[in-house]
Amino acid sequence: MNSSVLLCLMVMLVQLWPCSPSMQNSSAQNTVQPFTAARRVKRGWLWEPLFATEEQISPDPVYVGQLKSDLDKQDGNLQYILTGEGAGSLFFINDSNGKIYVKQKLDREKKPFYTLRAQAINRSTGLPVEPESEFIIKVRDVNDNEPQFLDGPYLATVPEMSPEGTSVTQVTATDADDPSYGNSARLLYSLIQGQPYFSVEPKTGVIRMASQMDRETKDQYLVIIQAKDMVGQPGAFSATATVTINLSDINDNPPKFQQRLYYMSVSEEAPVGTTIGKVFAEDSDIGENAAMDYFIETDSPDVFNIITNNETQEGIILLNKRVDYESKRRYSIQVKAVNRYIDQRFLKEGPFEDTTIVKINVEDADEPPVFTLENYVMEIVEGAMIGALVGVVTARDPDNDDSPIRYSIVHSTHLKRLFSINEHNGAIITTEPLDREIASWHNVTVTATETRNPEKISEANVYIQVLDVNDNAPEFPKNYETFVCENAVSGQLIQNISAVDQDDPAEGHHFYFSLAQEDANSSHFIVKDNQDNTAGIFTGKSGFRRQEQFFFYLPILIEDNGTPPLTSTNTLTVTLCDCDTEVNTFYCRYGAFMYSLGLSTEALVAVLACILIFLVFFLAIVAIRQQQQEKKPPFSEKMEEFRENIVSYDDEGGGEEDTEAFDISALRTRTVMRTHKPRKKVASEIQSLYRQSLQVGPDSAIFRQFISEKLEEANTDPSVPPYDSLQTYAFEGTGSLAGSLSSLGSNTSDMDQSYDYLAEWGPHFKQLAGMYSSHKTLGD
Repeated sequence: MNSSVLLCLMVMLVQLWPCSPSMQNSSAQNTVQPFTAARRVKRGWLWEPLFATEEQISPDPVYVGQLKSDLDKQDGNLQYILTGEGAGSLFFINDSNGKIYVKQKLDREKKPFYTLRAQAINRSTGLPVEPESEFIIKVRDVNDNEPQFLDGPYLATVPEMSPEGTSVTQVTATDADDPSYGNSARLLYSLIQGQPYFSVEPKTGVIRMASQMDRETKDQYLVIIQAKDMVGQPGAFSATATVTINLSDINDNPPKFQQRLYYMSVSEEAPVGTTIGKVFAEDSDIGENAAMDYFIETDSPDVFNIITNNETQEGIILLNKRVDYESKRRYSIQVKAVNRYIDQRFLKEGPFEDTTIVKINVEDADEPPVFTLENYVMEIVEGAMIGALVGVVTARDPDNDDSPIRYSIVHSTHLKRLFSINEHNGAIITTEPLDREIASWHNVTVTATETRNPEKISEANVYIQVLDVNDNAPEFPKNYETFVCENAVSGQLIQNISAVDQDDPAEGHHFYFSLAQEDANSSHFIVKDNQDNTAGIFTGKSGFRRQEQFFFYLPILIEDNGTPPLTSTNTLTVTLCDCDTEVNTFYCRYGAFMYSLGLSTEALVAVLACILIFLVFFLAIVAIRQQQQEKKPPFSEKMEEFRENIVSYDDEGGGEEDTEAFDISALRTRTVMRTHKPRKKVASEIQSLYRQSLQVGPDSAIFRQFISEKLEEANTDPSVPPYDSLQTYAFEGTGSLAGSLSSLGSNTSDMDQSYDYLAEWGPHFKQLAGMYSSHKTLGD
C-alpha cells in the first residue's frame, strides 16, 4: 500500500518528528519511533537519520542525509525531487541517489526548522513511483549566543546589620540558545566582586548577605555578578552585571557629647528668654534615627531651660528666670541627650543617651533699682484729708555700691492731681479728696531711679482702693407713677417701691421705709415696710373724690443701715383716676395733664374745634388765591415785569451809531431765535413811544396779533430772559399811521426832550419820572 511517509531530519534532537497529519493519524505501526543508529524501512521509502548543524561553515556543501525509495534498483532510472522552504537555495538533493546537502550557514535563532517535500519519479515514464511526502528539517542548536542581563545595572537597598542570609535582590540573565537541547542555555551565576559581604545562589541569581555590615563603617557596596552558559563548562559564554547595594540606616548608635564640660556666661541684666549657649551631641545615624531631645537634669532647672533645634540637632540653653550676680554667681547644670526614636532590637547595646556638664557664670552689671514688691495694694477711706498717707513703696539698689533712690509717679495728669510721692522715702499721700462713688480704684505707676545713674529706672504698680464711708443717703431708683381709683377700698396695694444707695457697705444694704413725720397722721395712705429693701403703698381709706384733691404727695422716709445711718425724704406722687376697678394709665395721664392746665374736657374740645375751623378757613383762602393767579392774564404780568426791568436797568442807548448793542436783523425777523447780548447803552425815546402808541391802540387787530405771537414765542423759549420784551419795539405795522417805536431810528438827543409827561402815567412810573423829569415836585 502506497502511504505518506514523513522523513524528519532532526537537528540537536535524538528523535524523529511526525511531519504530516496523515502520519499522525496512522496506525501504531506507522508511528514515528525514537531514533536509533540502525536503518529503517518505511513502506516505499528508505531513510537514515541526518543532522543539519547551525553555524556550520565549509567551502563545499555539507551532507545532511539521504532519501531512498525501496523501489530504487540503483540503475539511475529513478529521479528524486526536493521542494519546499529553502529547497534550491539552502538545500539541494542529488536527484540520482537522494542525498541532501546544505550549501549555506543556518541560524536556529532566526529559523529553527524548515518544511520540505520529497518525490521520486520514473525517468522513463515521468510518472511518480512514490507519492509526494512532506517532512520537517529542524536545525540543531549550537552554543552561539552569550547570556545577557536585560535589567542591569541593578540598585538595591538593605538595612544595615541585617543577619547573614538576608535576601538583598535577584539578578536574572537570558540566553537566546535553545533551552531544550544541551546546555547552551543553562546558566550558572557566580560572584566576581563583593566577597566576603555578599553571596549569590548559582542557579537563581539571588544575592544574600554573607555577614553583618555597619552603615557607619561603609554605606555602599559594588557587587559584580557573572552568568555563564553551558553550566560553566570550558568554552562557555559569560556576561556580568553590576549591582549597587546601599545600606539603609537603623538606630544602632547612641548620641555622644564631644565635650564633657561646657563653659558659658550670662549677664545678670539679661531678660528671660536670652540664649546662653548651645551644646551638641553627635549621632552617627542619620535622619530620624539621629533625632534627639535635650533635658536639664540637675541644679536649678527652673532658672534655665533647654530646647532642641530640629534642623541642627543642637541643644539651645535659654534663661528661664532672671539671675542676680549678688545672690548667686555660678551655676552648674547637667544636660542629657536622648534619642527620640529607639529601636527595641538594640536596647541590649546600652542606653541611647549621653550626659555632659555645663557651668554658667553670672556676669555683674549695673542693675536698676528693685522694688520690694512687683505690685503694691493700698487702701484709704474716701473723704480723707488732703495730705493723708496712703502707703509707702520701697526700692533698693541691688549692686554693691548701694546708690540712693529717687521716687516719682509717672502716669496720667489726673492721677498726679490725686496723689503725690515723697521722692526720698517713697511715701504716697493724697493731694485731693477722694470719692469712692466716682472711682473706687486708682492705678498708679511709681518709678525708682538711681541718683548716680539716672538711666537705671524701674517701675512698680500701686493699686489704691478707696474704702467706702456712709456719705450717701438712699433714694428712689426712679420716678414712680402711682395711680389710684376714686372708688378704691381701704388696704388696697397701689405701688411697690424700693431704694438705691451709692454707698457699698461691707454687710450689704438694708433700707427702712416709713411716712415722714409731717404726713404720719394722714389717713389717706399707709406705707408697709416688707423688710427686704422694698415697701408697699396701701390706701388708708375707701373712696376718693377728684373734686376735692386730684394729686396726693406722699413724703416717704428712707433710712439705710450705715454708720451713722443716713435718711432721705422722697416724694411719691399719687394721681387720682376716674375708674371702676382697673386703672387706665393713659386716661389718668391725660386727666392729670388737663388738670395741670386748669382746663376741663369740654374746654379742651372747644379749643380744638376752633383750631380746626381756623385751619380749614386758611386752606380755603390759599386755594382761592391760587385759582386767581391761574386766571390772571399773562401779558399783564409781563408788562409789569417790563416796566420794572426798564427802571432797574436804567440803560441808555448810543443812538443810531451804536450798532453793537443789538442785532437789527433780529429785531426785524419774527421767527429768529434771539440771544441775549450785553448792551453798552440804550437811549429810549419814551415820549415818542408814548405818542405813537396812542395812534395804534390795543383794539387794533394787527397789534393784537403781533403781541400774541411775541408772547407765545417768549413763553415757548426757555432760554430767553425777561427783557426779551424789547422785541415789541420792532413793530412797524402794515399801512399804519404809527411810526417806528425803535430808539435806533431816533436822531434827537436826551437834551432836546422833555419827560414831564411821565408824571401823568401814574404811580408805576413815579421812580422813572423822578429820574428824567425836570420838575422836582413829581415825587411829592
